[in-house]
Amino acid sequence: MSSKLTVCGVCEYRNITKPSVVWCSECDEGLCDECKEHHAASKGSREHSIVPISEYQQLPSNVLEITQSCQKHNEKYVIFCKKHDCPCCRRCVVETHDDCKELNAIDDVIRNVKSSSAFLEMEHMLAELSENLQRIKIDRQNNIKSLQEN
Repeated sequence: MSSKLTVCGVCEYRNITKPSVVWCSECDEGLCDECKEHHAASKGSREHSIVPISEYQQLPSNVLEITQSCQKHNEKYVIFCKKHDCPCCRRCVVETHDDCKELNAIDDVIRNVKSSSAFLEMEHMLAELSENLQRIKIDRQNNIKSLQEN
């Protein structure tokens, strides 16, 4: 997995080894400086969001394991099924979710998620939780120090 993150995916496909400087989650690969420029100019990928590889590598491992494509059909997820609480590619919809009523486009589901009130509330709760844990940690350390002194 680490070589996947540090080597440019496009260059690697062409048997060239160059370090990646950014990560494109939609393409699921790293890009070197030269390929990053082509990626930003190409009609098929110019709307993709990229992040510096250093930021991408700092994400928790469970986040890094999230895929953008269906493992069964090797196609990009395009639909979200509320009934089964799962993303689906177009072939999954036909094969498995034909009777499901609440199917939404993935783009509609994730649009504006960072600005949603639920996201902001969760962010606030996590900040409070982090502060509380820091306080508990300091209290425990003080308790241990006090016990050792006694």
